[in-house]
Amino acid sequence: MKTLLLGVTLGLAAALSFALKEEDITGTWYVKAVVTNKDLPEEKRPRKVSPMTVTILDHGDLEATFTFLRNDWCFQKKILMQKMEEPGKFSSYGGRKLIYLRELPGRDHYVFHCKDQRHGGLFRMGELVGRNPDTNLEALEEFKKPVQHKGLSEGNIFMPLQMGSCVPEH
Repeated sequence: MKTLLLGVTLGLAAALSFALKEEDITGTWYVKAVVTNKDLPEEKRPRKVSPMTVTILDHGDLEATFTFLRNDWCFQKKILMQKMEEPGKFSSYGGRKLIYLRELPGRDHYVFHCKDQRHGGLFRMGELVGRNPDTNLEALEEFKKPVQHKGLSEGNIFMPLQMGSCVPEH
């Protein structure tokens, strides 16, 4: 009986700590840097981005909402990220897109890494996000490590400007 109680207690503690960790990702995040595996032309890069809001949904799924400015037009995007068995791994768009979340040391920055199968090719993107809009050079250096590890070029890193509210045109 003691073994069963200990197992249940440890299981609940592990589940609770994982749930608390997931809740750490909720709230407002500022996009500090973006990298892609393709050399995006300047006009395709979002020049300005609003803070991203992450909300936890049922069963540990997440929803990210953000607004960006491209060609002087505001666009709002919501992405539903469905939790997968592997911690920090989510899928979206019917499984076509995989999203990995990794916390950087310091607990105020995360890396979002996305793999997307589209038009027969693999598109990969990474974002460094933080709890405040200030530039953090240490976090940016830490961001470069997974960028290199994933085979992405540091030369493709760009830092969009932070903007306040933006009313989507579309």
